[in-house]
Amino acid sequence: MTDWIASLEPHWFWLSIGVALGVIEMLAPGFFLMWLGVAAIIVGLIAWALPISLPLQVALFAVISVLTVYAGKRFLKDNPIQSEDPALNDRGARLTGEVVTVIEAISDGRGRVKVGDSEWNVRGADAPAGAKVRVTGAEGAVLKVEPVA
Repeated sequence: MTDWIASLEPHWFWLSIGVALGVIEMLAPGFFLMWLGVAAIIVGLIAWALPISLPLQVALFAVISVLTVYAGKRFLKDNPIQSEDPALNDRGARLTGEVVTVIEAISDGRGRVKVGDSEWNVRGADAPAGAKVRVTGAEGAVLKVEPVA
């Protein structure tokens, strides 16, 4: 059953592993397996060009893996990925500037407002129920508000 593995040329094994790691990276992106896949492909190309033993190939893969992961980390540090919408997963930040309605009077600096179909706890200047306030920021799940002039 495993005879076909033993008959497989080493460079095809490494190239296959490299492609498989690249596919896995596309299916479950984490930007880590890609560098191991690159290392496997490099080892596959070296094994194709030079007759080297399997233990040396494994050692080469380990060394190249460390180098490619380090190079990838360094590249990302020098060239950070900028999001087109930095507040995408920060709903409080997305609400900054919105005018909302107080549904539970703000007294002693605390109350509740209606935002769309949900309610949020707020901190800000006292305001009666029904008043309009503007969101100025957020601290966790609590919005900071100020009265609308």
